[in-house]
Amino acid sequence: MTDPDVRFNQLIAALKERDFRLTPQRIELVRLIAASEGHPSAAQLYEKIKVQFPTMSQATVYKTLALLKEMNEVLEIDLRDDSRYDGNRPQPHPHLICMQCNQIIDGEVSLDQEALRTLEQVSGYTILRPQITLYGLCPDCKTEG
Repeated sequence: MTDPDVRFNQLIAALKERDFRLTPQRIELVRLIAASEGHPSAAQLYEKIKVQFPTMSQATVYKTLALLKEMNEVLEIDLRDDSRYDGNRPQPHPHLICMQCNQIIDGEVSLDQEALRTLEQVSGYTILRPQITLYGLCPDCKTEG
């Protein structure tokens, strides 16, 4: 995981570059994203931040995440009924998702760039955001079953 302080400063600098208004609420949200060890959902981030800022709206969380995603500073992991966000490793990488407990872990392999280029050539697509998601059972759920 990236050092949370370093990642926080990177995210703040990226938002300042875009002249994004940095309210105390948004700064705290960025701090949470930079320090997150897992892959939190927008709702989970909102629940954590509303303790300190009870008047903050969910829209602020979604707007900030959308901007960070657009800037390639946060990777969105699309799930069936929700999205999770990876603010520590925004570059494309595989994710493994447990179909029973919904735990998400990073796959510690890099994506094969040659295979992606071949796929582009064969399909005619221009791949803008490669994302590989593998579904299965985590070690804990596998032993329970």
